[in-house]
Amino acid sequence: MPRRKPLKPIPRFDSEDEEREFWSRHDSVDYVDWKRAKRASFPNLKASTKTISLRIPQSLLEDLKILANKRDVPYQSLLKVFLAERVEQEFRLER
Repeated sequence: MPRRKPLKPIPRFDSEDEEREFWSRHDSVDYVDWKRAKRASFPNLKASTKTISLRIPQSLLEDLKILANKRDVPYQSLLKVFLAERVEQEFRLER
């Protein structure tokens, strides 16, 4: 079995943004022994949200509300689902 090179120490970060930037450019396998990892559960963790103001054509809003009503969900929830799906699709296209 090949010998694994030693793990690099994980640097200290001054902010979440700094840490996010670091991990976007580095592979965690160089820093973490994933074979020793244990599954964690965070049942009370809620995603952070931010309120925004969005101007969209009235007809688009009405169409969104019709679709949401057909699915028996709030239109804002449906809009979030649509946005998340599209963002994921765009990221897949970049690869």
